[in-house]
Amino acid sequence: MTVLDGVVLLLLVGGLFFQGVAALGLVRFPDVFSRLHVTGVLDTLGMPLVLLAVAIHLGPTLASGKLLLVIALLYLTSPLVGHLLSRAALESGMKPWSGGGSDP
Repeated sequence: MTVLDGVVLLLLVGGLFFQGVAALGLVRFPDVFSRLHVTGVLDTLGMPLVLLAVAIHLGPTLASGKLLLVIALLYLTSPLVGHLLSRAALESGMKPWSGGGSDP
């Protein structure tokens, strides 16, 4: 195993860890706002690490360049989409979970 393979493995494990935690949070969190937060973490931490690992594994190819562009697109659009979805949820009348005794 080379150093490059170790870096790819480390990035994959890190990305899959964040994706797993985000999937668990998506199921366990009580309201749409908490779920939007955890999916925002997934988009900005988990997926770019996995895509970067694939790009490094492929080496300097056109596909790697496209993967890097996808990472840049994720970083630009993920906060915007999270904001727009949470704003739409607020405008439709959804209230954030107040931390009461039961789920909403």
